[in-house]
Amino acid sequence: MKSSRSLSAIHTRMAEGLNPGKGDEATVRRLWWAALETLQEDVLLPMDPSSGIWIASPLPALYEPRLLNRFKGWVWAPEELSSLNFPGAALLLPSKTRSISSHSISCDNHYQRMPLRAEDGRDPLLIIITPSVQVALALSGNEGQRHLLMRSDADAIADLLKILDLRINDEDHAQAKELRSSLADLGQLQSHPGLEKLFWPRLAERLAGMAPSLTVQALPTQALSSEIKNDSTSELSLLEALTHEVRTPLATIRTLIRSLLRRKDLPNIVENRLKQIDNECTEQIDRFGLIFNAAELQRQPQEISRLAKTDLGKMLELLYPSSSYQLERRGVQLSLDISTDLALVLSDPERLEWMLGGLIDRTSRGLPPGSCLRLKLRPAGHRLKLQILSEVPDSHISGAATNQEKAQLGPVLSWNPSTGSLELSKAATQQLLASLGGRLTDRRDKGLTVFFPVAEGNG
Repeated sequence: MKSSRSLSAIHTRMAEGLNPGKGDEATVRRLWWAALETLQEDVLLPMDPSSGIWIASPLPALYEPRLLNRFKGWVWAPEELSSLNFPGAALLLPSKTRSISSHSISCDNHYQRMPLRAEDGRDPLLIIITPSVQVALALSGNEGQRHLLMRSDADAIADLLKILDLRINDEDHAQAKELRSSLADLGQLQSHPGLEKLFWPRLAERLAGMAPSLTVQALPTQALSSEIKNDSTSELSLLEALTHEVRTPLATIRTLIRSLLRRKDLPNIVENRLKQIDNECTEQIDRFGLIFNAAELQRQPQEISRLAKTDLGKMLELLYPSSSYQLERRGVQLSLDISTDLALVLSDPERLEWMLGGLIDRTSRGLPPGSCLRLKLRPAGHRLKLQILSEVPDSHISGAATNQEKAQLGPVLSWNPSTGSLELSKAATQQLLASLGGRLTDRRDKGLTVFFPVAEGNG
């Protein structure tokens, strides 16, 4: 029967033995995004699996690049994504290949696209199979009875794989053979004994750190005053949730774009547009990630992170190509002025690279075309001094000097009227840099200066 081979049959099997849910659509969608983050970042990445299989519907749900590069995937996606009525819409998912049947669509080594049927429904599904972890996530239930499903027991996983084998065999024998071969290559599967005990508490911790709802509702004035206006913790939690809701789908879009860019048959104009989209996604992911970290640091203050010897000059050189390209799109030049034979500094290299990109973005926003942003790195006693200075054309100096004051929006964000954009407040920026070993000074019309402590034993 066709119904026994639909993807909705997988949801039905996963829900067996469970009581109906009580959630609404907004609630379960938040659960879904948090579950994806928990599974990939808290479960799979720490285990560092070398190979695996993932199956998703109705869109790719795996977004972590380190997993995508190692896993083989199959995605059942609606045909509407290939036939939307606007130029270039067909490029949202890969085009059909000649090496396999017309039903499946190749996306390099990341995943194969398969056609979604009407009886499959549109509830999201993700199944991941590795030698040590076998898990399925899905949303299910009627309106008002929605819930998040997670199954990792061997019997349920075996039944799900049987349904998938029947389904894919109906559509593409070559892909059915490929799936079976990929499963065989994983060897003996061993269920993770404590997966549920690991997954659900971590998911709960993520949700506890978010605001309970992103739905805007009208509240009485007194309630606003007593429950929200004076509750900075709720405000920061809401900000964390908002940044999460922005970053996660952007990461999925970027993964799709980068998969497309691997193709060799793209017209130049399409390739250039996709690269622009990739750059915009990356810029916003990094920007909102920085805001998330600032909000988290405000809400849960922590000691300075464990610092290590860091080559700040080398880091700036590595950042230069991407930052220069980003600024050139705004008509702003970027120049480096780095002294030779500089000492190493104490910082957190991974987080510092992210922070430096944020500082460059913060300082360059609002600069008129023709401006130049200069990065100077010099020794200053037992520290290194990094200056980020802006040089504005003479024709814009008078206008730049009359910029309006930035409006503070809570402890993390400020509103810049001259650019019409949100940015990290000075206090939040100082606190983030302090956690990385740096000390920020910000002088009007003189750019930013950050001092980093020199690491001992540089000689």
